[in-house]
Amino acid sequence: MFTFTPLLGAHSPASSGSSSLLELDGGVKVLVDIGWDSSFDTTQLNEVERHTSTLSVILLTHATLDHLGAYAHCCKQIPLFDRIPVYATTPVVNLGRSLLEDLYGSAPAAAGLVPASALGAGSAAGEDSPQFLLQAPTAEEIAGYFSRINVLKYSQPHQPVPSPFSPPLGGLTVTAYSAGHTLGGTIWHLQHGLESIVYAADWNQTKESLLPEAAWLSAGGSEVIEPLQSPTALVCSARGVEKSHVIPRKQRDESLIALVRETISQGGKVLIPTDSSTRVLELAFILNQTWRENMDGPHAATYRNTKIYLASKSAKSTMRYVQSMLEWMNEGVMRDAEAAMNAKGNAPASGPLDWKHVSVIDRQSQLERAMRKKHPSIILASDTSLSWGFARQAIELLAEDARNLVILPEKVTATNDGAASGLGEQIWQHWASGTSHVSSHSGVKVVDSSGTTICFRHSEVASLESNETQLYNQYLARQRQLHSTQQGDNTGSGELATADLIDEAASESSESSDEDQELQGKALNLSTQMTASQKRKGGLTTEDLGINILLKGKGIHDYDVRDKRGREKVFPFATRRHRADDFGELIKPEDYLRAEERDEIDGVDLRDQTALNDAAVGQKRKWGDDGGRENSKQQNNKRSRLDRPGKSRAPDDIDAAIARATGEAMGNGATKESSALTNGDEDSPSEEESDYEPEDPDSQGPRKLVHTTQELTLNCKLAHVDFSGTFEKRDFLMLLPLIRPRKLVLMSGSTSELDSLSTECKALMTRDGSDAEKQSVFGPRNGEAVDMSVDTNAWSLKISRKLARKLIWQNVKGLGIVALSGVLKTEPDGEDVDDAMDEDDGMAKQKLKLAASLADSKMEREDPDAHLPVLEPIAASAQAGVPVARDAELNLHVGDLRITDLRALLRAQGHTAEFRGEGTLLVDGCCVVRKGAQGKIEVEGGLGSGSNAGLVRRDHGNSGMGTFWQVKKAVYGGLAVVGGAS
Repeated sequence: MFTFTPLLGAHSPASSGSSSLLELDGGVKVLVDIGWDSSFDTTQLNEVERHTSTLSVILLTHATLDHLGAYAHCCKQIPLFDRIPVYATTPVVNLGRSLLEDLYGSAPAAAGLVPASALGAGSAAGEDSPQFLLQAPTAEEIAGYFSRINVLKYSQPHQPVPSPFSPPLGGLTVTAYSAGHTLGGTIWHLQHGLESIVYAADWNQTKESLLPEAAWLSAGGSEVIEPLQSPTALVCSARGVEKSHVIPRKQRDESLIALVRETISQGGKVLIPTDSSTRVLELAFILNQTWRENMDGPHAATYRNTKIYLASKSAKSTMRYVQSMLEWMNEGVMRDAEAAMNAKGNAPASGPLDWKHVSVIDRQSQLERAMRKKHPSIILASDTSLSWGFARQAIELLAEDARNLVILPEKVTATNDGAASGLGEQIWQHWASGTSHVSSHSGVKVVDSSGTTICFRHSEVASLESNETQLYNQYLARQRQLHSTQQGDNTGSGELATADLIDEAASESSESSDEDQELQGKALNLSTQMTASQKRKGGLTTEDLGINILLKGKGIHDYDVRDKRGREKVFPFATRRHRADDFGELIKPEDYLRAEERDEIDGVDLRDQTALNDAAVGQKRKWGDDGGRENSKQQNNKRSRLDRPGKSRAPDDIDAAIARATGEAMGNGATKESSALTNGDEDSPSEEESDYEPEDPDSQGPRKLVHTTQELTLNCKLAHVDFSGTFEKRDFLMLLPLIRPRKLVLMSGSTSELDSLSTECKALMTRDGSDAEKQSVFGPRNGEAVDMSVDTNAWSLKISRKLARKLIWQNVKGLGIVALSGVLKTEPDGEDVDDAMDEDDGMAKQKLKLAASLADSKMEREDPDAHLPVLEPIAASAQAGVPVARDAELNLHVGDLRITDLRALLRAQGHTAEFRGEGTLLVDGCCVVRKGAQGKIEVEGGLGSGSNAGLVRRDHGNSGMGTFWQVKKAVYGGLAVVGGAS
């Protein structure tokens, strides 16, 4: 039994996220992907949260926002989610971590909003309801979540370990195969009993400059690899199949370079909004290779003066990860890299992964400095939606210059119920419907904005007000009490376990409170989180405290437990856990001080609690505090290093800003580079300017999301070059007859995309021999469970000794195969027992007697119908008078002959064999071998010239045998001939 349920992305043009649930026999549940979209709506994850306590395994396919954008959020906010085993490839783990670090560092809304229903009656309804942000995962927490992921390699079958609350997996085996589209992208093959499932969310059959193609086809390219053939169900995405204009990969790359060259030749800047860790690598690789090849060409000056910037919060870690992922790239890149490493000479050769023409920007000050420069540049910035990241800031800086160009690498879909309210969505619609012209150099549609004004919604983060702080405190207390009642004291960990307290005094005393009592996740008692003053501030009532009032209420010793459930019926007890790490229980050094050492700690006399005048060596002191020492004369004799004569310090950008503001001239040490840097005329090293960025005061403590409406005037040009890297409809329709799935599931995409692809797939699968009356193509909606089981019948029986002696086994790919026919009988013949006794000696007789006695005793206890039937030979049954319908015994040819293997065999025998079209082999110019979609091989021969041509057959030797008969003999030689036995 196999049930498929899409949780996100099906029939949904407003959400590009992907998440699916596979339920197998025995209650085994596999979650594939935890995607999200740029709206960061937490209600999209309700179904994932509902199934969390029953999940067995999680599989990740791509390191994109659509496939793992909500992974860290679920680990932090959903109890038990981080205890489920997760499996992915190495690039998905590393690049996924880089993506989420950039996401939570650039988009505060990614933390998610507290549901309005959870705020209680004190919150207003509708849009006036305060949008409190949940606590976002920190960089350390994100690193911890991804370090728990189990890493797999391609074509490596693995039996995963189930979650602690999952039933046994029953021999489930998962195998990852290359999907293209992204570095380390995965097509998952799941084998569970008789169910074979192929899950291909997003894949690309075209080999790109950096990324490999999907691993559907074998080395010859004429057939699908064996593990992916004839699955029980093929799960595939339909997103992007309705592309209006599809061009070959080489022409696509040339169009991009032509647009870039045309813009930078006019002194403009190019912005390409893309993701921060996957598809951006393909774009950066193409640009870097183009710059490297043209540095010594006729336009070398243009390329030298044009910088390529990779802008994202995690750009440095992304480039660092890519340097160690050579084995996951296509074969051409690997060959070039090996050739560069093996090159001889004094100067090492430049390899394909030498990103010397790509500069990294990971701070807003660096981006602003790069945009101020008058030289042309190319900015690859996150994100595609233009709603967050450096791409949003970059387009505001270059939108007013008509020389600049924005290249959209993929379609931006609306995320607000189909209404285009985001910046990227409106820019895409303006490109699609605006007045355009075709570029003479690239042949791409280019739209002139001509002062178009776009109004879009912008989200900002603000601190809570006093009344909102009280409401937020009540929400925290209510959530803690809820989880404490339902789950007990020692379960889970999440946002409530690590939420910062609102009260400043509580945050200052957090260290001492941790020593008194350890935190215990969402089931924390209120006594460990809030003091009595905080309770009064939060407005907690007796009902909110519940059973904990026996601990916190003064003079209260009774509590009515009638009609109570769970923890409310048990006297409260606050457990204290010992803090420990990988090396054991933590030890406090102050507990082991000697008596004389214990008197003074950190310069404080603990006997009378007064500070010492002389601070300890190395001890921190307040600013201006000299520790009571009178060294004024010595200090007056000292001079600052900056005041000493000698090498003067060169003024930096701060000095230049001060000089410009005050009208004073810079000192003699000012260099040409630093002056030009401030004016934005010349390029200069990044070390000459400070990258200091003040910390956002609203980044600490509870926050809320505030939406404002902003306007942006566009004068720049807009263009689109498709770099989405997904499969084309033509590729899928060509592969489907080769894959031969018994059932097909289309699980993500808009309704029009799903209906369009479903109609063509139904016609194709019916034409290839599928039963037209049975539905074989499904397109379920979100939350709709579809039974994907295939009718499979299996029986258990015994083979009699007489029939077993006639079997002739053949070995086919490591499996023993035999064809037989017989008659089923409920009990073996007496002759069969007599033959066994005649064949064996006295020891065998004793075994038969023992087996007979055990069988008699077992029959007394069990139902006689439970015994297995016995398959007897037909001849013995016919002699006993049993009517038998006997068919003609024919030899069976079993196996799967590859055309490429047949070609190599015929060439070894001296024939000329060449491919003519797909699956067609021409031998000696007169014999044709074809392999159909169902694996059937057809051999056609004709009259040729020469003694060995055509159908001529003189004897049974190869010397006088015609080409047709030689090819036929080679075909039969590649198959196992299984003879019938009866």
